[in-house]
Formats: sequence, C-alpha cells, structure tokens
Amino acid sequence: MASTYSFDIVSDFDRQELVNAVDQTVREINSRYDLKDTKTTVELGEEAITVNTDSEFTLDAVHTILQTKTAKRNLSLKIFDYGKVDSASGNRVRQEIKLRKGISQEIAKQITKLMRDEFKKVQGSIQGDAVRVSAKSKDELQEVIQRLKQEDLPVALQFTNYR
Repeated sequence: MASTYSFDIVSDFDRQELVNAVDQTVREINSRYDLKDTKTTVELGEEAITVNTDSEFTLDAVHTILQTKTAKRNLSLKIFDYGKVDSASGNRVRQEIKLRKGISQEIAKQITKLMRDEFKKVQGSIQGDAVRVSAKSKDELQEVIQRLKQEDLPVALQFTNYR
C-alpha cells in the first residue's frame, strides 16, 4: 500500500471567538474606572478592528485588554497587524488593526524551502493562501508540524485536512 498522506498549512482564525473577544474588551472598557469616561470605541469590521480613544495612553490600555481577551480565547496575537496611530477630531486618536488571514507568497516560499532543506521525503506545494504538504509516512508529516511550530513566522499557522 503506497498511499500518500497530506495536510494543509493555513493561517486563519475563528471569527466568532474574535467577535467575543472584542465584545468582552468593550465591556471591560465601559466598566473600568480609568477608561470609563474616555468615550473609547472598538469596532470590528470585516477585515480590521478600529479603535478610537482620547489618548495614546488609553490606546495602550485598550491594546492590553484586547490582547488578553484574545489570548484567553486561544487566538494567536499574530493575527493583529497594528497600523499607525492617526489623530482624529477633538484631540482623539484612532488606530486601525488589520486582521491577518492567509499565508502570503513570501512566507509560503519560506515554508516550502524549509521543508525541502530539512525533510527530503516531504513535498510541499503552494495552493493560493495555503501550503499542501504530502509524504508517504504520517511520522514525517508529524515531524514537519513539530518543526514548523518551532519556527517563529510572522503569521499564525494551523494544520488542517490531515489525511
């Protein structure tokens, strides 16, 4: 039996968990004494989170709350791509936090190169914003997963469609 096994490497996040994390962040901002009167808003859009607050100090506090709530919901903090802080009307600041989804071509090439260099019996192919990894042995695939978990890439990786 010479079948091949495979899995996909993707970069995605659970949207509902992110919605819940943002909701908890808004609730904590509204209940915390030091942030209550800042009129801070945190809005979750389709591809970004927009934070509007009165100073960079409160913006840092909002970042800390958002990161804590996100981490508690088992989401990686690598999904956040913090934009620059803009000044808004009325001496306020606004920041857009883009949500990373998918593996870029450069990172996909980096992953496939790492597999070619370290694992001779494993094939990697780039398929859109995912990488398909295949081999004749499940053990080799497990080794690839363990090695990629050790690698510090700028995106959060998930391993799906393991067959």
